[in-house]
Amino acid sequence: MKRRAFIQSLGAATIATALPAWPQPASSTDTGGHRLLILIALKGGNDGLNTVVPFADPHYYKLRPTLGIAPDQALKLTEKEGLHPQLEPLLAAWNARELAVLRGVGYPEPNLSHFRSMDIWETASRSNQTLTTGWLDRAFGSDSKPTRGTLDAIVVGTDETHCLHGGDARVITMADLGQFRRQAQLLGTPPSVVPAQASLRHLLQLERTIRASAARMKAAPQFKASFNPDPFGRAVRTACDVIASRDRVGLAVVHLSLNGFDTHIRQVATQARLLKTLSEGLMSLRAGLKELGAWHDTLVLTYSEFGRRPKENANAGTDHGTAAVHFAIGGRVKGGLHGAAPNLANLDNNGNARFTLDFRRIYATVLEKWWGMESQDVLGGRFQPLQFL
Repeated sequence: MKRRAFIQSLGAATIATALPAWPQPASSTDTGGHRLLILIALKGGNDGLNTVVPFADPHYYKLRPTLGIAPDQALKLTEKEGLHPQLEPLLAAWNARELAVLRGVGYPEPNLSHFRSMDIWETASRSNQTLTTGWLDRAFGSDSKPTRGTLDAIVVGTDETHCLHGGDARVITMADLGQFRRQAQLLGTPPSVVPAQASLRHLLQLERTIRASAARMKAAPQFKASFNPDPFGRAVRTACDVIASRDRVGLAVVHLSLNGFDTHIRQVATQARLLKTLSEGLMSLRAGLKELGAWHDTLVLTYSEFGRRPKENANAGTDHGTAAVHFAIGGRVKGGLHGAAPNLANLDNNGNARFTLDFRRIYATVLEKWWGMESQDVLGGRFQPLQFL
């Protein structure tokens, strides 16, 4: 049976399980620590300038005569910048100093293709370099990897992520915890003899990881926190359901996606809806993890393939751009503004903002300050960690 057919027949798809030859399940004491990373991919390229609004900069309104958010609508963070009005739920985390705003995020020689730029972000490659392994997959393959349990990561939903591709990370993709546990019970009894065929051994190893992970996961708990019924709200709820069993499986990463940010036309309504969905989802996640006692040991990061062009287009939207805004939120986060806002008076030859913060510095912060591991081998170079942790 081919691996893809096996995945589809199971329904709860396993993206990657790279295990040593016929391993034994992890012991019950192998929890892999408590530091959890939740990545949220904003698919399509979120517009940073209308996410964190430079309302004191006259160049902003010259570039965006119709899309610019008025100063009295922005939720002021400082006397110069404020959040999009639909991000109001995030003010609770901002006021608690749990929200870090990462400005001007990008990389040298940016690529404006959705596929290629997302690949660069998820593999942590240079723009002129192609890597076949994700940055988190390489982290899990290192000697100081952040987990030692049955499972490394969960991808919630149907969107794949190259962050975990390569073969070292043990990853399961699921849409619903209850469905996953029911489907895992349908797997057959493992054979007593190790098969000689490598492909069959691999499939059986996949089954072992799925079976062991499902056995260790508790049924979904009851939460006082409310979760929106939209797809992202359901994904956030599934993430909280899985995280309730994090100490049983050694979970270190949860990945979520929110699609639709490619706002070439009619940006105002589309981005407002998406940012409302994002902010409400983040606050539901925060509330759920606080109930689980996990918020203090959770770091949530957003990422996207690129930002948008500063100048609005003729279709009431914005085209593919460069420097973006992202959020880091969590119980240990040092809230505030990090990185410099792009200089709108000094755009590049393509009319795009010049990035001020290399995204690999964010990854170095995760690896070194969050998980306490060396980042240079994982990232292929030395990148100075930031101070949001």
